[in-house]
Amino acid sequence: MKTMLLRAIRALPQGTLLVGAGMVVLGGASYIHLAIAGHSLNPDDMSGVSVLWTIIFSIGLGLFFPVEQEITRIVAARAAAGSGTAPVLWRGSMLAGGLLLAVLALLAGASGPMADRLFDGDRQLLIALGGAFLGLTVVSVTRGILAGHGAFVAYGTQLALDGGLRIVLAVALGVSGSSSPLLFSLILTVAPILAMSATLPPVLRAARPGPTLAWRELYRGLGLLIVSTLLAQLMVNTAVLSVKLFEPEQTALVTALLSALILARVPLFVFGSLQASLLPGLSRTFTDGDRRTFRGLVLRACLVVTALGVAGGLGATVFGPWIIRVFFNAPEGVLGASDFAWFSAGTLCYMLAMVLGQGVMAMNRHRGQLVAWVGGTVVLVAITCAPGDIRLRVEIAFAAATAVTALLMAAMLRAGARRFPAPVRPAPSARAVADPVGGASRGE
Repeated sequence: MKTMLLRAIRALPQGTLLVGAGMVVLGGASYIHLAIAGHSLNPDDMSGVSVLWTIIFSIGLGLFFPVEQEITRIVAARAAAGSGTAPVLWRGSMLAGGLLLAVLALLAGASGPMADRLFDGDRQLLIALGGAFLGLTVVSVTRGILAGHGAFVAYGTQLALDGGLRIVLAVALGVSGSSSPLLFSLILTVAPILAMSATLPPVLRAARPGPTLAWRELYRGLGLLIVSTLLAQLMVNTAVLSVKLFEPEQTALVTALLSALILARVPLFVFGSLQASLLPGLSRTFTDGDRRTFRGLVLRACLVVTALGVAGGLGATVFGPWIIRVFFNAPEGVLGASDFAWFSAGTLCYMLAMVLGQGVMAMNRHRGQLVAWVGGTVVLVAITCAPGDIRLRVEIAFAAATAVTALLMAAMLRAGARRFPAPVRPAPSARAVADPVGGASRGE
């Protein structure tokens, strides 16, 4: 197993470990932030913060992470062709800003019902929710520029700063004895904005003047990508929600499932860094018409996530029942090794689907990516709604849905390979595009 992991690490695309370090800090900050809030707030206030958190990291990411990915894809393609990326920065900022205004308008228009149903009438948390969407807006644009240029030092630094600030601010509120749900929620606004500000200079240096970017090039696939991302978030988060909806009296199972899913998703932290560094490489090689390198990147990425999934799955299956009981205070005997095996298999297939989806996206086949996620979602809903034990249904539904999605992504990738562009020799200036931000964009 150790040898397999070492080989997988050596197969990682350039910059993955740098981004991975930032992802570890950011991921750890999430647990620390919630833990301190949970000890500082009363149960009702913590419930509101938990709902806000869920909205941000499901719907929020579903809306704004696609913006980052589209900017990354376009910047990487321009860098491969030796074109300046300043137009991508400015129009990407306008697009993300327009999306933010639409979200804020929706929050304002539905403030009354949302506050009553989600936050027990506390409209202050709606302000914090809007602020958190602002934080997602600014980091989606800047991270897209950095990833597209291969500036993974700055990218990882922004992630680490974001996470570090969340920890510092949460600890400060805890030590001061604060019991304000608004202050704990505003951390999701302050930390990303400060982290973005600290890493803004390399973003601006990278954005050299270039040809005008047509609006159509930026938004033509964005709607499809947003729907795909929202479906992906639904697939990975639906087990707990399904039990809550179908059999709400099984509170012990709901608690245990949440703990199990958190543990089974540990490999996704490393995958997040792989995802950030993989898309730029795939976009550049597709633009260059380098079919062999494109295929190699996809295969190596699949090797990495398979190694991660197997290693993480074995650990979760063997030690999972004990870990959730001791560290997460989950009820004893509710979940066993077989339950963790299902979740681990689903996590592995989910990561493979995401890797293959990056290849489909680099080919600019957003519709094909959406078809794959829709197909998996149909399987998810069908199995979840079938008769039988709800625990087994949600576990099998997750594993089967992600497996079907991965197979459909592979089919879409194979179909797209038939339309690979003819090989081109990039201009000499293209090899130095990423120099201003301190990271080679072409693998030097």
